[in-house]
Amino acid sequence: MVTPNWGYKMIEGKGGFINRPTTTGGKLYDKFFIYVPTEIARDGLFPFKAKEEVKIRIDRENNRLIIEKPD
Repeated sequence: MVTPNWGYKMIEGKGGFINRPTTTGGKLYDKFFIYVPTEIARDGLFPFKAKEEVKIRIDRENNRLIIEKPD
């Protein structure tokens, strides 16, 4: 469970992009994760809760990944 820290503001930090391959049905599949530092996830302004569904899209023009709440 992520407990928000309303008094602390961490608006930037270093995370990671991780591949943890997994075997399902005898086949190996890639499983990718984006690690969000605890300090950011606990920030009172962090917009997501644990296990919440997110929308992910690629902004090709600015070479970035956008993660946001679904419509």
